Amino acid sequence: QVQLVESGGGLVQPGGSLRLSCAASGTVVSIDTMAWYRQAPGKQRELVATISSGDNTNYADSVKGRFTISRDNARNTVYLQMNSLKPDDTAVYYCDADVSVRDGFGALALKKYWGQGTQVTVTS
Repeated sequence: QVQLVESGGGLVQPGGSLRLSCAASGTVVSIDTMAWYRQAPGKQRELVATISSGDNTNYADSVKGRFTISRDNARNTVYLQMNSLKPDDTAVYYCDADVSVRDGFGALALKKYWGQGTQVTVTS
């Protein structure tokens, strides 16, 4: 029904920047909250940032002031601008979206979708 495709990960030096993108495609009626998570090796998945349909944002304390989440509703896309990157930011980053779709009977259903993950590595 819906696919989330992530891009923008890579290798960067400490203090550098990356911009992650996550685009939803398929039978999207509307998208409510979108979010970014990350998971480092041996650690639990961590919520990084969220953005509501009204552009209200929340950030984990560890990234506040350095990361910015935004969305382009016309493109069904959420972004994560990451500045002043630190080695501790190294992780696989996953986007998440709460999406309204039509079920097989034409009724609206709210479903959660995940991107495939994109690797961010911060190292000298």
